[in-house]
Amino acid sequence: MAFIEDTLVMLITQILFFAGGWVFFVKKLFRDYEVHHTLIQLIFSVTFSLSCTMFELIIFEILGVLDSRSRYFHWNLGLYLMLFMVIVIIPFYIGYYILSNLRFVQTQLIRPLTILIWLVYIYLFWKLGDPFPILSPKQGLLSIEQGISRIGVIGVTVMALLSGFGAVNYPYTSMAYFMRPVTLSDLQSIEKRLMQTMDMILVKKKRITLAKKGSVVNDSQNSPKQSGIWGMLRTVTTSTSGENVWQLQQEVAALEELSRQLFLEAHDMHNMAERLAWSSTLQGRYFNFLGYFFSLYCTWKIFISTINIVFDRVGKKDPVTRGMEIAVHWVGIDMDVTFWSQHISFFLVGCIVLTSIRGLLLTLTKFFYAISSSKSSNIIVLVLAQIMGMYFVSSVLLMRMNMPPEYRTIITQVLGDLQFNFYHRWFDVIFLVSALSSMGFLYLAHKQPLSDTT
Repeated sequence: MAFIEDTLVMLITQILFFAGGWVFFVKKLFRDYEVHHTLIQLIFSVTFSLSCTMFELIIFEILGVLDSRSRYFHWNLGLYLMLFMVIVIIPFYIGYYILSNLRFVQTQLIRPLTILIWLVYIYLFWKLGDPFPILSPKQGLLSIEQGISRIGVIGVTVMALLSGFGAVNYPYTSMAYFMRPVTLSDLQSIEKRLMQTMDMILVKKKRITLAKKGSVVNDSQNSPKQSGIWGMLRTVTTSTSGENVWQLQQEVAALEELSRQLFLEAHDMHNMAERLAWSSTLQGRYFNFLGYFFSLYCTWKIFISTINIVFDRVGKKDPVTRGMEIAVHWVGIDMDVTFWSQHISFFLVGCIVLTSIRGLLLTLTKFFYAISSSKSSNIIVLVLAQIMGMYFVSSVLLMRMNMPPEYRTIITQVLGDLQFNFYHRWFDVIFLVSALSSMGFLYLAHKQPLSDTT
């Protein structure tokens, strides 16, 4: 009876998560497109629902919600369904829609070629696990460990890349220290140069038009002796008024390129002026403070990642347990360790869950609008669903370390005999590369002047 009640609770929450994914798909991703492909919408919503369900089960582990046997069953069910989505369903339809958009592929060949491409993908996906020490050789072919271990490599790589870039980019974009000063005279100067360039383009285009009209009139009055190749050459290069049309066209092309550069510089300067005005508001000061905090976090994370890589070190205790030990043994605070460990773990994991879901959805939305079109939108949504599924599965792998040992028992049993230490070392390596690379790119971008106003 308890199992049925627990299953009903999980079913209701999954329906709510599914509805949330459906609304996000309609209101955010496809709000600018009239055609909504129901199958694509269904795949995205199911993947979103399964991802949120895994985070829900982590919170249930900490709070002790549902019977332990029910949680174990739903962990297995959710992971098998997620593996089926990211290994079988989503890659198959990505290949299908790619082939459907290729005009030279005949309609009757789309399905056979889709199956062939999917088989190639499965082979490459399977071979992905060979170079990495991610799995014990005793695991079965269709076990959860076989799929999770390979998805974890890709997902952890994506997580580390995003985390490394975000840890560097957030302080850069939110701190007033990195905002270059822009005055009203700078804006007026760049806008004046842009308007002057546009006026010059307009004048030269008028001269070209008048010159061509004069050449046409002159050609109609020419004698037959002048209507040969020399007359044509004269028409193209020089008008009756002595204008060199070809030279004017080259000057217009150069001025148009200059106008594009000036427009981009003016746009960047306006954005910087808006950021400076925003930084003086209460919200801007709050985010500026957070920027300093994340700067310290980024520095600490780079230092710790370097130490972990050099000394091949992996944390053995979660942050909550370590903090409790410091508070009890070193500071001498008398507290109920079990009570506070549960509540602090719930708060910490809850923050990680919310920020992970929010951050990924914002990133997916920006990425979708940056590269999507009416023809490629279905493919892009499927790719985003694939990334989302791998990202959240990998989040469970890494989040396990942030939980006290008594709350990670079922998760460890479900995930099986995985090499968890490898994923944490791999995350540190990719995070370090991503953070240092982001620092280099942002340093070069910051050194470039907004405009040469001299």
